[in-house]
Amino acid sequence: MAQPVRQWIGAPLARLLRVDVHAAADALEADLRAQGSPERAAQEKRYLKSALAFHGATLPQIERAVRSFTVAEPIADHDALVSLAEALWSAPVHERRMAAVVLLERHRQLLGPADLAMLERLVRESRTWAYVDALAANVVGPICAGAPGTGQVLDGWAAADDFWVRRAALLSQLRPIRDGAPLDRFLRYADALLDEREFFIRKAIGWVLREAGKRRPDEVATWLAARTHRAAGLTVREAVKYLPPAEARRLVAAQRARRRLA
Repeated sequence: MAQPVRQWIGAPLARLLRVDVHAAADALEADLRAQGSPERAAQEKRYLKSALAFHGATLPQIERAVRSFTVAEPIADHDALVSLAEALWSAPVHERRMAAVVLLERHRQLLGPADLAMLERLVRESRTWAYVDALAANVVGPICAGAPGTGQVLDGWAAADDFWVRRAALLSQLRPIRDGAPLDRFLRYADALLDEREFFIRKAIGWVLREAGKRRPDEVATWLAARTHRAAGLTVREAVKYLPPAEARRLVAAQRARRRLA
């Protein structure tokens, strides 16, 4: 039986990983299983429409468990980080996969452009926004911000066959935009994907436009005004949330009128 995670705390992480990263991952899972509940597990499984096993631990519980697991001996090595994340991800259990995502978020400074292939694989295997959104916004985005050559990788993601990878390309722009990066790359992706009928693509475009609208409302409004005949109602409603009220009403009305005429 896996040892509770608290028994690992205080041991040097290098020693723990030498013993067995899979045993370490199992210990973390055992701790989360003990914190979960069958009722919440069933509820989360239905909500996410997932084939994975669920223990019913909450996201804050997962975050605290990962933090406790590494705080005594922070991970300072790329290979140790990837090995532990892969060990967590390898089992079809929601809490393990969410813990892998949290682990990568907390130590994203150890990752670089060479890890984008691994991250794309995780996105493809995710099949749910619960992992994709955090990986894209909090891991992929910071890795790619200003890193030479990563733009071409994201261009490939934006045209990928898997809509979760396309969503990740869009959401990878969230943090750079919040930090003041130009909108050009995101708007190029959004324009190419604006006619898609996939809910998660339409939602992602609106989400990033909404965030951009907090700081650059004029730029968002001008871009959207020229595309209300193509944009879905969901996209426009999300995009205008932080625009001036009169401008938001005008864009929503224009989208509805043009859709009726289409």
